[in-house]
Amino acid sequence: MDKQGKRRDYESVYLRRTYRDGAKVRNQTLANLSMLPEEAINAIEATLKGQSLVTAGTGFAITRSLPHGHVAAVAAMARSLGLPALLGPACRSRDLVFALIISRVIRPASKLSTLSRWPDITLGADLGVADASTDEVYTAMDWLGDRQDAIEKKLAAKHLGPGANSGRLALFDLTSSWVTGRCCELAARGYSRDGKKGLPQIEYGILTDPAGCPVAVRVVAGNTADPTAFTEIVARVHDTFGIDTLVLVGDRGMITSARIAALRELNETGTDFGWITALRAPQIAKLAVDDGPLQMSLFDVQDLAEIAHPDFPAERLIACRNPALAAERARKRHDLLAATEKDLARIAGRVQAGTLAGADKIGEAYGKVVGKYKVGKHFQRAITNTTFTFSRNQAAIDAEARLDGIYVLRTSVPAADLTPADVVEGYKNLANVERDFRIIKIDDLDLRPIHHRLEQRVRAHVLICLLACYLVWHLRKAWAPLTFTDEAPPQRDNPVARAKRSTTAAAKAARKHDIDGNPLRSFRGLLDHLATLTRNHIRYHGTNTEIPMLANPTPDQRRAFDLIGAAIPLTIAA
Repeated sequence: MDKQGKRRDYESVYLRRTYRDGAKVRNQTLANLSMLPEEAINAIEATLKGQSLVTAGTGFAITRSLPHGHVAAVAAMARSLGLPALLGPACRSRDLVFALIISRVIRPASKLSTLSRWPDITLGADLGVADASTDEVYTAMDWLGDRQDAIEKKLAAKHLGPGANSGRLALFDLTSSWVTGRCCELAARGYSRDGKKGLPQIEYGILTDPAGCPVAVRVVAGNTADPTAFTEIVARVHDTFGIDTLVLVGDRGMITSARIAALRELNETGTDFGWITALRAPQIAKLAVDDGPLQMSLFDVQDLAEIAHPDFPAERLIACRNPALAAERARKRHDLLAATEKDLARIAGRVQAGTLAGADKIGEAYGKVVGKYKVGKHFQRAITNTTFTFSRNQAAIDAEARLDGIYVLRTSVPAADLTPADVVEGYKNLANVERDFRIIKIDDLDLRPIHHRLEQRVRAHVLICLLACYLVWHLRKAWAPLTFTDEAPPQRDNPVARAKRSTTAAAKAARKHDIDGNPLRSFRGLLDHLATLTRNHIRYHGTNTEIPMLANPTPDQRRAFDLIGAAIPLTIAA
């Protein structure tokens, strides 16, 4: 023990000779090696054991070291999902497309940047694409575009067929991404969901199974209305995929009354397409009039109730009230009203001071304020050339507040097939599509902006991102124990209530380690860690032969491959 009470261990190393003296065995200490570095002691020990030592670096040389682990892991998952066969028959174009999909997962970039990186990772050498030209890549994209229907038909059969999707539910939603340049054939100015005002864009809708696994994508011009995109995907499901029985889930702007009428007409030809969507605010207000079926007493005992109305024949209406959503809407409305009043008071002050005059100019200033905060319907105003007064429309505010947190779902599915709670769960599953959009646009695949000009290249680019999303969706699920992903989200007793993460996920987020103390990473961080597993090319001196050899994997790298059910391969192949 030292003076602080801590234990101190001492180790001595001696070089000794053993010899026989008559019938006795004696030991002789030749030297005390305790002061030598550990490396020197190990070298003396190895020499005494008969090993031949060489100077470091003189026996062999590592001629090149390429990142390999992330490529091998993504390729292994792709093979387990049957992606190469899904793409089409083996050929140069398939190898290039396969490489583009893997590259989009491990490091999203433009096609030119991706090509320049292939020689620097094992993907280029193993798939034989290290020397690929830009023209070859564009030819491969055209090849992929020609096979889109066949690829999506197989995915639809796998994930939307009766065996895999007993509830017959399919989710569809639309988003947009901006386009660079002025010559893209699909680019148009429309409502930008990315907030990129003034830039041309494209729109694309994704069809998924209830869990959000992507199945198909459709790209349309940037000024296409949501219902038009929905009509096109319905036609694809029926005509291309050969599916006649499905329940389509979409938001209130997607599955409108006109689209429902079109589905009814289609069903008269022998199909069985159902729907789950939501009512718009004016429709909900009509149901909530004094003698209407939507009354607040419905929510005295529970947060959802089934109602009916003649305006929706052969449909079920599921009314829901979310208290948390009601409180949030009330708070937001209060803040917007206060901000609007503050700006309108400035206008009134300018008018009173004489620095703002004329009904047209006062009206223009008023319009800018209410256009900014979007609560003009809650204010009354009087404007003349020299005066401006305003006040809150309390009756309108109270009428809107009565419906805070209330939404109404409409569906054609009978109660024997889906309970009211199942209908709510089905509609809330649209959040899974939003997660896919985040994967494609923000978190992992960086689809935007679009650099392509020709329509078929834009469609092929989006399809590559969809197939990459298909890989990421399965990888995130498999690698949940190594990341912050919630491995087992708790089932909600009340489907109207907000989703909550499990206590295990909350603990992982707080500790940044799993229960065994192993560090957790983001999905992108795990891919970067796998990239440190390199494949080294070793050449022994005096020979012309190079031997590939993998670096020793870390425990997390081994576990990543174990979780996807694959051994760590020396090479990958399509």
